[in-house]
Amino acid sequence: MCAGYALDGEDGCIADARHHAIAFLRQAGTDHNLSVSGRARDLTQLVVSELVTNALKYAPGPVLMELRIDAHAVDVVVWDSDPTEPAARASDPDRVGQHGLEIVKAVTESLVTEQEPVGKRITARIALSDTPSSDTARR
Repeated sequence: MCAGYALDGEDGCIADARHHAIAFLRQAGTDHNLSVSGRARDLTQLVVSELVTNALKYAPGPVLMELRIDAHAVDVVVWDSDPTEPAARASDPDRVGQHGLEIVKAVTESLVTEQEPVGKRITARIALSDTPSSDTARR
């Protein structure tokens, strides 16, 4: 199952993206009898919020979000027009803000950035179960 959303960057856009994600997970559970843990729902909202926020902050133009789900994981895919690959900064407990990518890397099974003819596509994979994979647990 998958669904795509065009985000306009207007006020409330990030909240709308989170609402789309929750509705998508709810529908996947109902329509396809997929078990989505509370942890997976919370992490999906967090990842959507961080990736969409970064796209709106650093890339001009539209942002597209796609959500895909299978029996094991949900993928949050965000496309924006900026070709620059994001880089997590070194951990710094004294730094205020700019921890989003660090957080996303810590809570996902994988985080992949792909260059597109225009811009980039970032895909974050979140486990549906409450038990994170050994790779995620090590982070």
